[in-house]
Amino acid sequence: MSLSACFPIFRRSVLAVFVSCGLAGLPALSWAVDTAQMQLQTFVEKVKSATGQFQQEQAASDGARRVQTGTFAFQRPGKFRWQVVKPYAQLIVSDGQHVYQYDPDLEQVTERRAGQAIGASPAALLFGSGSLDDAFNVQAQPDRDGLQWLRAVPKTPDAGFTHVDIGFADGLPQRLELLDAFGQTSRIRFSDLKANPGIPASQFQFTVPQGADLVKMN
Repeated sequence: MSLSACFPIFRRSVLAVFVSCGLAGLPALSWAVDTAQMQLQTFVEKVKSATGQFQQEQAASDGARRVQTGTFAFQRPGKFRWQVVKPYAQLIVSDGQHVYQYDPDLEQVTERRAGQAIGASPAALLFGSGSLDDAFNVQAQPDRDGLQWLRAVPKTPDAGFTHVDIGFADGLPQRLELLDAFGQTSRIRFSDLKANPGIPASQFQFTVPQGADLVKMN
């Protein structure tokens, strides 16, 4: 996702699973989909925190491409840190109550309530703890690139994106592909993902830097 596509708070220049018997009579696609859904459900239920790195590529409808790299951390429910390192610095932090987006180049911080910023977004899928069925319709997708895929379609028309595809392997999300409401596709690859590590509370706290303007969007 630049997280701008993934989470409705990013700069536009740019985050549920079943069958153990009777498999012989099931088509391959059904098995792949059920497994991906199970992996997502298990990930949401069992992985309470995680850290890792990401590489995001955004393809605009005109064919232009942009790439971002950085690190992330999350802790359920609703706390996360998404830090873009290249090609420019950007930081998004959620303390579970509010989401702060800090753009050093603009010397500006945007504050939103977490419910408004996350809502029915990919962040809710990966970092939230509520019922996925409340906000998404989860659909079958075939295996590809060695991963098991599912598609989540938001139930609300104002989510800001059409759908998000999530590719799983070994119980963890490996890739995410999001089509936003503007026809732009964002692809994220996760790496070095560590499940349930100890994360300092300070990672999910944010203080407005001296000299930066604070814009409240509540």
